[in-house]
This record gives sequence, C-alpha cells and structure tokens, in this order.
Amino acid sequence: MKLTQGTINDLLAQLGPADGYMYLPSDLDRQDLTDLLDSRYGAPRTLVLDGFTDPTVDGSRGAALLVPFEDRAVTIRAWAYGDQWVGAGTARDAEEVERPVLVVARREVPEPLAVAPGEDVDWMERLRGITGWTQPAQRPDMVWAEVESRLGTALPSDYKRMVETFGEGAFDGFLDLNQEPWTHLREDGLLIWAGTEHEDLYCWRADGDDPDRWPVAVRSFDGEDLLFDCQAAEFVCRILVDPRHPYTMAGYFDTHWFMNYRESG
Repeated sequence: MKLTQGTINDLLAQLGPADGYMYLPSDLDRQDLTDLLDSRYGAPRTLVLDGFTDPTVDGSRGAALLVPFEDRAVTIRAWAYGDQWVGAGTARDAEEVERPVLVVARREVPEPLAVAPGEDVDWMERLRGITGWTQPAQRPDMVWAEVESRLGTALPSDYKRMVETFGEGAFDGFLDLNQEPWTHLREDGLLIWAGTEHEDLYCWRADGDDPDRWPVAVRSFDGEDLLFDCQAAEFVCRILVDPRHPYTMAGYFDTHWFMNYRESG
C-alpha cells in the first residue's frame, strides 16, 4: 500500500468526523504513516509503546483513541487537531495478528476565552488546550534565577511556564517566543518576550515590583505602543482565537499549534 498525503486524506474521510478506526494492510510502511502524520500535525504523543500504556493518558491526552482496541494496542501515537484526535500505530486484530491501524476520536476543546465571574483562570492551561500541546516540558532545565539576576528583575510567572513548556519555537509558526526577554527597548521601559515577522514586538511595560501585574505592550514597526491589561499567556490565547483582537491570528488558521524549532529542524 503506497502512502501519500492524498491517501491519508482518503483514509481519514472514510473514518469520518466522529469516532472510528480501521486496520490497514500488513505490508504498509508504518514509519511512512507516522512521518506523513508528523508533517501534517506536528510531533505526536506516544500513548502505548510495546503494549504498555502511558499511565498519564487521560481524556485530555487522547485516551479515546485506545477505546476500540481494549488491551490489544501495541504502539499508538496521537496527534491533536482541533476537535479531533488522530492516532496511528499497531494493534492486534481479532486473530491476534499485529497490524497497522489508523484511528480518530472526538476531542473536547474547552471554550478558550470564556471566564466566569470570579474565576481564577490558568491561561497557560488554556494555551495548552488551544494549541493541542501534549508534549513533555521542553525547557525544564531553565535556571530562572540566573536569567533574572542577569536582567536585574524578576519575570512574570506565566512567561516562565511558557518557555519551560513549549521551548524554542513559534505559535502558529508565526509568533516567536523569546527564550529570554530582549532588552534593547529597556530605556523605554519595555522588555520584549516575543515578536513576529511583521516586526511587531510583544513586550511588557515593566512598571512596578510585581512582574505578574505588568501589562503587555505591543511595539509596532512604526514605533507606536498599544497596551493590554493582561499577562502574556492570556494575550497569546486571545490573539490566536479572538477575531476581534487588534493583533488577531484567528483569521489565518482554524486550528492552532506551537511549532517547535528543535523538532522542525
């Protein structure tokens, strides 16, 4: 069975938008299947390896993909894509023969911007949900004490979690996340935490002793600043999905992701 992106489209169309699975021909190149899905959806999460299920797998990490196979899954990898999980790997069929499989399942995506009165929102968790991020932390080794000592200031906690979680890369392949804040606008009271190819700089107005209360400021290519009374993680959530935001990216993509440069390179 020769695999192309067109073949993948046909197979997914056969499975439909709801839950479904199929066993594929035994002579199919399983690595080709994984590579094609990687190129479409990014790096997967491994749910089952050599017959052992990751104990952290739950509804938010693709557990629905394992339901059709019960204890017969051998290796299953999962990709999050909008309101759908896509899985591929191998499982034993009714005759106990290990065969390649393709499986899809519905994915619950929480309303990303809804905030109940008095709710204490974890915007980093919402950002993980919006981007379908299920990978382990990419930069758990960041030594923030050294970075903050070098900068002479503490940094917002949500930004530090963003860097630790996502690592080096860009939201929607467009909004580059700085691994350390840039300081060349410090004389203007700004620290730069992200930027785009359109030369917009995403900063904090570093006023006051509590960095978690610093507002986001966008320095546009023409030198103008626009302030937003929110933290960096909330700002990214809103520009990804709110079509009314002045810096929205919602009109370009229906599904959002984080492009990890180390994996892409």
